[in-house]
Amino acid sequence: MIRVLLVDDHEMVRLGLSAYLSTQKDIEVVGEASNGEEGVRLALETRPDVILMDLVMDGMDGIEATRRICQALDDPKIIVLTSFVDDDKVYPAIEAGALSYLLKTSKAAEIAEAIRRAAKGEPVLEAAVTGKVLSRMRKKQAPLPHEQLTDREREVLNLIAEGLSNQEIADRLCIALKTVKAHVTNILAKLEVEDRTQAAIYAHRNGLVK
Repeated sequence: MIRVLLVDDHEMVRLGLSAYLSTQKDIEVVGEASNGEEGVRLALETRPDVILMDLVMDGMDGIEATRRICQALDDPKIIVLTSFVDDDKVYPAIEAGALSYLLKTSKAAEIAEAIRRAAKGEPVLEAAVTGKVLSRMRKKQAPLPHEQLTDREREVLNLIAEGLSNQEIADRLCIALKTVKAHVTNILAKLEVEDRTQAAIYAHRNGLVK
């Protein structure tokens, strides 16, 4: 039997979920909370297998409640059930420790199935949320433009930011002028800027100037 705690400030939502889940032979509702504080308390008292957590509630919201429950219990399975897919809700909830993220427009059978999967440690994400998470992961994985520069190109960029000409850079580094020009071309391409001035601005903005 999968023991479930419901945390939602709307009584009708709790009643509806509780009524439906009670018809499932393998699911038992062991508690209902109307706010985050109560949700944390009941989670510690009942130690449910799965928690259905609303996000927007008076007092302690679902994100903070999720964070506190995850700090207090060993690997709790929390399913966010909300009406919001805004960035300021999705990412903090997942970072707080939520396993799954569903919308309240989900069918009752889908919520029940998400509970069963959560009990096994399997996440379920709303399609819109999956897209957001994957997009953010790709952005985090993508290197910053200047991270693609070689050590020599960083040296040249630093001197460009100091205002040196190509010939002055060649003299400073004791390399051929044509080599400097090649480095400058590569730097502009990697930083995706059009000229030396923009490269210098980029260097200053990103703290690359020694």
